Amino acid sequence: METESEQIRMPLIGDDAPSFTAVTTQGTINFPEDYEGKWVILFSHPADFTPVCTTEFMTFASMQEEFRELNTELIGLSIDSVFAHIAWLKVIEEKIEYKGMKNLEIKFPVIEDLKMDVAKKYGMIQPKASDTKAVRAVFIIDPEGKIRTILYYPQSTGRNMNEIKRIVIALQKNAAEEVATPANWHPGDDVIIPAPETMTGVKERLGKEEEGRYCLDWFLCLKKDSKK
Repeated sequence: METESEQIRMPLIGDDAPSFTAVTTQGTINFPEDYEGKWVILFSHPADFTPVCTTEFMTFASMQEEFRELNTELIGLSIDSVFAHIAWLKVIEEKIEYKGMKNLEIKFPVIEDLKMDVAKKYGMIQPKASDTKAVRAVFIIDPEGKIRTILYYPQSTGRNMNEIKRIVIALQKNAAEEVATPANWHPGDDVIIPAPETMTGVKERLGKEEEGRYCLDWFLCLKKDSKK
């Protein structure tokens, strides 16, 4: 018999993203094989034909090409049939207008997860919220299939898609340049240079000036964004 702790177990940052094969609105997908070399945003929503989810899907759809420019693909999921997904997505495309968005075709796959197989692998079912609906989970997965970010929202609160995009850009900058991003960072802002881990490194840092770099103290040095 499945225990509650088994049901809500979720992978952690740095773990391999759990693999799965799933039926979706864009056909069957095999994850992560079908997404090799790409970043992925896997996100769940509580149910089709719900108001908050509708605004989220419209916003994601309006930004899909922006994510693709970042080599990032979207995958949605809820515990509904593919037929319910299709019916809902058609209503969004044909009838709903929100904040100037209308006639939006949802081109990214939405997983049918009636048996909750994928949702349980990712800890998207949380009994104190609901036994039959996934919470608003977001997993950002890198091209090697590693989980790099996990976000969880309650059912009542819509996600900030611009923040999700900002996180993807920050993760990609970290991977490419080995820098960190400070609070409220946006593309083009100064970035943080990793702190030295030895006394020798501290002395070298304090005794060396470098164009475009400035230090607030030995452990907190920033530099201008090279891509600005």
